[in-house]
Amino acid sequence: MKIVVLDGYGMNPGDLSWSEMEAMGEVTVYPRTHPDELLERSKDADALLTNKVAIDAKTMGSLPKLKYIGVLATGYNIVDTAAATARGICVTNIPAYSTDSVAQMTFAHILNITNKVAHYASQNCNKRWSRCEDFCYWDGTLHELAGKTIGIVGLGNIGMKVARIAHDFGMDVFAYTSKNSASLPPGIQKTTLDGLFGVSDILTLHCPLTDTTRGLVCEQTIKRMKRGAILINTGRGPLVNEADVAAALREGQLGAYGADVMCQEPPAEDTPLLSAPNAFITPHIAWATYEARVRLMDIAVKNLKSYIAGNPTNVVNK
Repeated sequence: MKIVVLDGYGMNPGDLSWSEMEAMGEVTVYPRTHPDELLERSKDADALLTNKVAIDAKTMGSLPKLKYIGVLATGYNIVDTAAATARGICVTNIPAYSTDSVAQMTFAHILNITNKVAHYASQNCNKRWSRCEDFCYWDGTLHELAGKTIGIVGLGNIGMKVARIAHDFGMDVFAYTSKNSASLPPGIQKTTLDGLFGVSDILTLHCPLTDTTRGLVCEQTIKRMKRGAILINTGRGPLVNEADVAAALREGQLGAYGADVMCQEPPAEDTPLLSAPNAFITPHIAWATYEARVRLMDIAVKNLKSYIAGNPTNVVNK
């Protein structure tokens, strides 16, 4: 079997091994693949593995040997699954490998905002504490999470993990979810989307990107939020209207925005959010802890082994 990894660097910059996959066939790993390189690199492949390289119907039509596409992520919108099904191509994804890591990043953003960790670390590198007249200093209000209300949009694996952590911090947890109220663990209160926007001191997004959720946070919905509320997005960039969020930060309607994702990745240098006050943007790394990437590699190998054995798992185009 000829296996081609189209953009392996993101998952494995060199600290993981491809050896288990190499035991299953001839493996070629490209660090990254541009669209004009895709067909040449894929022409003899039986299996393609991709994270962000899009594989559409036209591409599949030019690859008659292709029988398997393994998406090295949970989201698989980069693959035309309907076209794959029509051609008998199996498409798999990697579910739930990054739950703990993304929940951790969610609270890294929350704690950075409420405790101003990066701000004070930077100030102290510039000797501010060393030159202080008192044993400590602060130049803005610090906040406890206990007693605050967190609103969670989406209670999948990550949203549920965030809810449990928030509960342990002593927060009041509200959620907008399709789950039945009776099935929710104690301490999570289901509410409407409008209700969630209105009640939240911190609103965090953990829902899929769909036609319904695209631009979910925009000028109109931000106006329903408490003035000075915190918005967190470790889900998908297009869940928010970035221009509206930037404007709300400048106006003080939003107190802060912590995000690990953006509408365009990498973002343009003039993206409004990058220069907005109290916007804290990390470069889509919530999923990228060593432990999560080990799990990702392990599941990717198991997915391919299962397919070869005739019993494919984590198939998204049944």
